[in-house]
Amino acid sequence: MAQSLSSVVGIFKINIHLFTAEGPSAVKKLNQLGPGVFLDLKFHDIPNTVKGAVSSALGLPGVQLLDLHALGGLEMMRAAAKVRDEAKASSKSALPKLLAITILTSMDNAALRGVGISGPASRRVVQLARLARKAGMDGVVASPKEVRAIRRACGKDFLIVVPGIRPQVGGGPSSGRSGGRKRKTDDQSRVATPAEAIRAGADYLVIGRPITGAPDPEASARAILEEIASALPRG
Repeated sequence: MAQSLSSVVGIFKINIHLFTAEGPSAVKKLNQLGPGVFLDLKFHDIPNTVKGAVSSALGLPGVQLLDLHALGGLEMMRAAAKVRDEAKASSKSALPKLLAITILTSMDNAALRGVGISGPASRRVVQLARLARKAGMDGVVASPKEVRAIRRACGKDFLIVVPGIRPQVGGGPSSGRSGGRKRKTDDQSRVATPAEAIRAGADYLVIGRPITGAPDPEASARAILEEIASALPRG
């Protein structure tokens, strides 16, 4: 599948499923196909442990994006940023951009209350994005619903990587809504279409199951690219 998609997608995301099964060899194999790698391991531990994990990840080939949980706190994120900055002095190639995960797109306000986090998800996401910028992160991972607010709070050069992307599916009306189209959300709570996320100001879109679960993954990816292109500024 990766081979068939290598000329279509801009980057391959390696999550904890694949990395647990195959380890660094998965990074090396996918890197050989051309697109870069988003190493989506979601580090979340004490600062020294995360520092060591980031240091190891910096040595893997082709990694362009690397993430950790903003809920790990300011000092944990600063430890990650420090080891990245120290590596710049001796590195001959570009180092990965560090991303802080804000609130998982599977969590809504009720789920947040269940783990003791009060207030709407949108407010907590922006608060965590500001903390990530203060810690030296290059950007955040956040749902499409919070992109505009993060952009206002953190500026135009702060990367916003957006999961929870669900293209429109089906060709006819849905559930009695005239002209409507049904969107499959799986276990995601805060979602948007590719075009909606691009118009909101997203820098990267994370699109998994709409491609990997499609009967023809390459055709699905190309259709999504067309939708992205339709939302990009012209000129």
